[in-house]
Amino acid sequence: MHMRQKIILICTQCLSRNYTTYKNKDKKERLEVRKHCKRCGKHTLHKESK
Repeated sequence: MHMRQKIILICTQCLSRNYTTYKNKDKKERLEVRKHCKRCGKHTLHKESK
């Protein structure tokens, strides 16, 4: 039984899908992390996709 769910992180500036990661399935809120975007060339806020 898998307790972790694979998610995709999307840049809020250019909407490119840069990162994949895992999170616990029991977490209901969306993950938000500041990461480097290769397309923008700077650190931007990345949100979990639907």
